Parts: sequence; C-alpha cells; structure tokens
Amino acid sequence: MSRKILVIVSEHGYWSEELIGPVSKFDEQGYEITFATPTGKRAHALPPSLDPNFVDPPLGRSVTSEENARLGREFEQSNRLDTPLDIEAWVPERPYTSDGEYLRKLEQYHRDLEKLEADIAGYDAILIVGGSGPIVDLANNERVHALILAFKNAGKVVAAECYGVACLAFARDWGDRKSIIWGKHVTGHCKEYDYKDGTGFLGTDFNMGPPPYPLEYILRDATGPRGAYHGNFGHPLSVIVDYPFVTGRSTPDSYLTGQKIVEVLENGLTRYGW
Repeated sequence: MSRKILVIVSEHGYWSEELIGPVSKFDEQGYEITFATPTGKRAHALPPSLDPNFVDPPLGRSVTSEENARLGREFEQSNRLDTPLDIEAWVPERPYTSDGEYLRKLEQYHRDLEKLEADIAGYDAILIVGGSGPIVDLANNERVHALILAFKNAGKVVAAECYGVACLAFARDWGDRKSIIWGKHVTGHCKEYDYKDGTGFLGTDFNMGPPPYPLEYILRDATGPRGAYHGNFGHPLSVIVDYPFVTGRSTPDSYLTGQKIVEVLENGLTRYGW
C-alpha cells in the first residue's frame, strides 16, 4: 500500500540527521512525502549539523558522522525542500476574542477546521522534525497544533523528534486544555543534553544561552501521573512508541524513529521502548 507522510520542518533551522534519518526510511518504502513549513519558505539545515568536526558541548564529541554530513549536504543541495506547503495559508487560526464579529469568525474557524480534516484524509502520518528551529516557529504555533490535532483525531500516526516533541505537549483541545500526550509515554531532548550556551537559529541574529525551556520538564508535566517521560540518559538510543505517538529523543535516534514509524504503519506496532 502506498503511504503519504506530512513532514513539518522549521524555517529557523533543522538538524540535518533528524530530517534525513526518517526521510531515508520513508524513501526506502516508496512513501510519498510532502514537506511543509510555517510560512512556505524553504527550510535549511543548521550549519553545525552538516559539520562532522562540530563537537556537541554536552557530549564532548561529534554527533555527525562523515557519511551523515555528506548525506545532509546532498539533501540540502537537492530541490526536495524548494516548494513546501505553506501552513499559514493552509490552516486556519482561531480569532482573538476581541475581534469584531467574534462569534461569526469563530464559527467560520470551525468550518475551516472541518475542511482541514478532509485535506489530511489522504495522509497516513505527520512528523515534526527536530533541531533548535522548532523552538522559534513550531512549538507554540497554533496552526501546527491544529494539524497535529487533526491527525490525532483521525487516528493517524503523530511523530516528533527532539525539540519538535514540544509541539505535542502544547497541542491541546481548546475545551479541557489538556495535552494530547496526557497519559502517554514519550521521549524527547533530556536535560543532560541541553546546551548551557550557544543555542542558535537561522534567519535571526538572536543567539541565546540555554534553550528557553527544558523540554524534559515540560514533557514530564504534560504526560501526567499515568503517562511518563523517558529520557534514557546513558542509553545510546531512545525512541518511544505509544500509539498513535512515535517520539525520538535526539540526533542519534533519527533513523530508528523513521524505522518505527514504518513499523507502525506496516506492521501495526503500537508499543516500543517502555
């Protein structure tokens, strides 16, 4: 069966392996991949993710092999990211309560959400690619949340990597405001892997110290007492499947994240890693 995957990428920089890892697994299966960015601009890899000599500060070593650096540069030079879907133009945004004719606009918003449900009917999964960029334009992006909710409500696979997992924590039904990963098991960038300084983004001269929020703490709170965050610090890999969610901790987990998405779609995998 042919599968179709929606891959969302930040315009402020993705970590190369966290894109090419899953995408390579989708390509092996012959899946159709549609890329999307917040405003339809071409996404670009963070330069350190293409440099095998870049030393990751928390680990004290490179996390990019010569092979993955080469594959990342080839992907960056290809045209695959040239014409992504424009999420801002595609997905409606809830009006302010202070807007004129608020009720009418809110009713139209919900009509547009119904159209979005029809739009995503042909897709089998959504993936949020990681890196520092998602902190800027994906984590608290209401339109991205609407897409995630549409996939989750339709019973489709919802996957995210690294700092992209924050999108799952913040995607919430407007009624109860409870995270969609409440009661679920997930992984994501653990505190030990956070930079103490130098978190950077593309398209801006803003270069901050540590990330603006510890993702691990957010995920621990968002999963609640019946779910769990699994950092698996000290373990080489950390990928968690708790259907319909597939989450990858960080860069080394990228290929396995893609493989587990494939296994969910092809073999009905519902649980892995916990």
